[in-house]
Amino acid sequence: MGWFEIGALEDIPQRGARCVETPQGRIGVFRTADDKVYAVEDHCPHRGGPLSQGIVHGASVTCPLHNWVFSLETGKALGADEGALKTIPVRLVGGRISLALDVALAAAE
Repeated sequence: MGWFEIGALEDIPQRGARCVETPQGRIGVFRTADDKVYAVEDHCPHRGGPLSQGIVHGASVTCPLHNWVFSLETGKALGADEGALKTIPVRLVGGRISLALDVALAAAE
C-alpha cells in the first residue's frame, strides 16, 4: 500500500462527496459536517448506485437510488439493510487528502 494525494479538504463541500477514479475502481470520498473524511467504494452493493451522489448525514451516506444507508466508518449497511462496502484508509495532513491504494495497481496506471 502507498499513500496517494487526491486533493484538498476544501475541494469537497461539508456533508458532500466526490468520486475519484483509481486503478482499484471508483472511490467515493466523503466529508462530514465536522470535517472528517472517509473513503469507500463508490457503488452500493444493492443495485450499484453511485454513493458519491448520495446524502451525507453524520458519518453515514444514503444511496441516491433506493435509500439504503451505510456507515462511512465501517462500510456496513445500517438498519434493516444488508451488505457492506469496502473502506479505504484516508489520511488528512495539512488540509490535503491522501488515500491508501495498492502500489502495484497505482504504478500500472
